[in-house]
Amino acid sequence: MADKDLNDLFLDTLKDIYYAEKQIYKALPKMAKAAASDELRAAFEKHQAETEVQIERLEQIFESLGKAARGKKCDAIEGILDEGKEIMDEYADTSALDPGLLAAAQAVEHYEISRYGTLRTWAQTLGLKDAVKLLDQTLAEEKKTDDALSKLALSAVNAEAA
Repeated sequence: MADKDLNDLFLDTLKDIYYAEKQIYKALPKMAKAAASDELRAAFEKHQAETEVQIERLEQIFESLGKAARGKKCDAIEGILDEGKEIMDEYADTSALDPGLLAAAQAVEHYEISRYGTLRTWAQTLGLKDAVKLLDQTLAEEKKTDDALSKLALSAVNAEAA
């Protein structure tokens, strides 16, 4: 097997987050539909629109590398999304559904923040200035979404379930 380097790791991780974003994009409408809180539903809908743009940014990075945009199955995001599905099934029509959905969404955000932060750092190391700029934009959005979800949990969703 040929020696692999940071470029290979960057590309593999880019494929991982591309796959993850596509799966998240498919899951968000289901989460929005399940949410009882109008605010939480709106947060999921807003993030789906952001996710679409984030996918486009990833495609721009692939293009800048001269690579086809394609995903690599990400077991981590599959597991996180499966937990979200379990919450929707096990807590449907209960007051705990929205806090559970919100927690599942934050698990997704934390995964994304970790991946985008790592990719941005590697892109800096590799001198991929365009990728750094695009990854910074997405990382800022993911952090903002996580912060908004935290505020929503504290201001409304958790209290309404208690």
